[in-house]
Amino acid sequence: MSRSSIEWTESTWNPITGCTKVSPGCKHCYAERMARRLKGMGQPNYANGFRVTTHDHVLDAPLSWKKPQTIFVNSMSDLFHEDVPFAFIKRVFDVMKRASWHRFQVLTKRSENLLVLSRRLPWPDNVWMGVSVENEGCTFRIDHLRRAGATIKFLSLEPLLGPLSALKLRGIDWVIVGGESGPGARPMEESWVVDIRDQCLKAAVPFFFKQWGGVNKKRTGRLLQGATWDELPVNT
Repeated sequence: MSRSSIEWTESTWNPITGCTKVSPGCKHCYAERMARRLKGMGQPNYANGFRVTTHDHVLDAPLSWKKPQTIFVNSMSDLFHEDVPFAFIKRVFDVMKRASWHRFQVLTKRSENLLVLSRRLPWPDNVWMGVSVENEGCTFRIDHLRRAGATIKFLSLEPLLGPLSALKLRGIDWVIVGGESGPGARPMEESWVVDIRDQCLKAAVPFFFKQWGGVNKKRTGRLLQGATWDELPVNT
């Protein structure tokens, strides 16, 4: 288990590491930078750098964490990456089902794979499923998510790279918005965030504003029009 500084979760669990870029939001991938750093430090789970790698020895870890917590699954990868064997995905789901006292958050950019595999997977109530949507060209992922079997479905609009003026929020339980951070961070406009927040308010969908981002995200903070937005899915 790794305690996480990500504002919308508590811990991370990485039975898979490594990924490949699929859309504009991947350009400055923080996980890729971190994987290279960890490989350089000799961390054995990153001996392959950012190449997709499964880690059997990490699979059962949440079963030994007795304190209930919210866990982001594969913060350093994508569970639905095409190089992850379906048999391994099933094993991840089996652990999440058995560790019923935790809440697991799974996030993917590969919504096509999610849609294809969803009907073959168990969907316990403690597994939240989300898709990343960084601009209008990626909104198709929302339709795929809506058809997945998860009870709680959420959107991560991060890094937000453009306006999303007509979000279809039917069947969506939670929306996270955040700007890109780190080297080369692309700017996010306040009007984009305010519009998404207002769409969520109108649709009664909980809204979470993660950060403005930028090269120094601590300096830019996470206040939106003077307020902090930390809403979570209802009845969770």
